[in-house]
Amino acid sequence: MGTVHARSMDPLPMHGRELGVNPEDLEMVEAEQETKKEILENKDVVVQHVNIEGLGRTKEDYLGYEISDVFNAKNLIDVMKKSHEARQKLLRLGIFKEVEVLIDISEGEDALPNGLDVTFEVAELKRVTGSYNTMVGNNEGSMVLGIKLPNLFGRGEKLTFQFSYGTKETSYGLSFFKPQPGFYERNFTLNLYKVTGQFPWSSLKETDRGVSTELNFPLWMTDHTLKWEGVWRELGCLARSASFAVREESGHTLKSALSHTMVLDTRNSAILPRKGALLRINQELAGYTGGDASFLKEDFELQLNRPFLWGSVLSASLWGGMIFPVGGRPISIADSFLFSMRDQVTG
Repeated sequence: MGTVHARSMDPLPMHGRELGVNPEDLEMVEAEQETKKEILENKDVVVQHVNIEGLGRTKEDYLGYEISDVFNAKNLIDVMKKSHEARQKLLRLGIFKEVEVLIDISEGEDALPNGLDVTFEVAELKRVTGSYNTMVGNNEGSMVLGIKLPNLFGRGEKLTFQFSYGTKETSYGLSFFKPQPGFYERNFTLNLYKVTGQFPWSSLKETDRGVSTELNFPLWMTDHTLKWEGVWRELGCLARSASFAVREESGHTLKSALSHTMVLDTRNSAILPRKGALLRINQELAGYTGGDASFLKEDFELQLNRPFLWGSVLSASLWGGMIFPVGGRPISIADSFLFSMRDQVTG
């Protein structure tokens, strides 16, 4: 997988003891190889046809954006490089499990003497994929079931459903993902979810049922997310020892909020970074699109990573934020930094 196959119009010379080449002739053979390499790099070629074999439900016009740059190649080396880049773009779409590339001379009545044909042989993912696993931790066990429908309508769409049943928490989520043709980093996501969380240290239980829409796009070196979220929240007490503040806010609330997130990430890995930095800034405005909650929240996350002694990594992180009430309404315990459930600083 991942091999670029090519048939050169002028075979490269081969050397070796079994081919009758004496050791004293190796330098001359290497010089001939360098000459051939220069010929391949400088010899003009024309990519006449780019074919994709193995398509089932995928629309050809959706893939045209990813492979169009191959036609701009001017020599064989350039054709191989651009074909490899196109292969990486096809795999990034998340709709193929395998992509092979074949480069050959053009054939047929319209074939040019220096014409080439590039063929991508693809294997699509199954229409439905699933996963099942169990998790144990924090005095809790849970079963997680996931179902994915990749490439739902033939242009990179993805429908995902996940259900988690645990001894303390039960949640589910349904997500629809739609990328922009020719620009995978620009995409739209629609989410429907239910999340239940328990916070024993505060004797608080929170259940969120909501819907959200997200628009993701890159801008210069940063990634941006514009989001609207509508959440029906239910707060309750876990024990009789719950504080009066928790008891006072028990019940149902509705939040409708607009948010913007900017991320600048130069880390070499998002999971175990060894170098680089991460800056995430988030703004959230609730109340202007309806709901009971009304506030303005600003928070940020900063992470720095540097290689240290004996293969170790020195890492430092900083989180912070502020929240301001809007319209004279009090801030709910569910929106404060201390007890927030999703994508917030907790403590």
